[in-house]
Amino acid sequence: MKHLATAVLVLLTVLNIAAASQRAPQNSVTTAGHSAEYLSMERKVEKLKHNAEQSQPDSAPTQLTTAEINAYMNEGGINLPTGVQGVRFSSKPAVITAASRIDFDALTAGRSSMNPLLSVFTGVHDVIVVAQATGAGGEGSVRVESMSIDGLEVPRAAMQFFVDRYLKPRYPRVGLDSRFRLPLRIDTAIIGTGSVSLTQR
Repeated sequence: MKHLATAVLVLLTVLNIAAASQRAPQNSVTTAGHSAEYLSMERKVEKLKHNAEQSQPDSAPTQLTTAEINAYMNEGGINLPTGVQGVRFSSKPAVITAASRIDFDALTAGRSSMNPLLSVFTGVHDVIVVAQATGAGGEGSVRVESMSIDGLEVPRAAMQFFVDRYLKPRYPRVGLDSRFRLPLRIDTAIIGTGSVSLTQR
């Protein structure tokens, strides 16, 4: 949880898969060819990192738009887990919707299961996850409400089996219900319509 971008991913991403992701190496990403949204997000990341180092951080909120987060994630700012492509977030108060194309065989490293509940988690599919997300008192909370694959809703029991078998061994913080400490002295994270507002203390 060293980077703000990772905190945003933990707060927003599909089943917290990216909780263990790292920011892409600095020397592998240049400003050339990046969108204005990406560059704006990069500046805000650096601002929050610098603010966290102060003895008394500025408590003025920093607002990240979903456009900035999407650009940062999809233009090289984050090393997404293998098999996760083109993540796009949208939001409304306290609710995040994440859409992505996922290669489940790559994500699960080719491990198969005879459990019929897990048979849906193979191949490449369009996935949409809806989650409630909040951050208060330096702690983040994410509860996955629903998941659909190619438009078909996945039963919660199947999601839990998938998380327990394939994801927790590699990403211990993954869960359908997760609580975690926010990094960089972030005290509150408020999900709004098309934005996330972060306050440091």
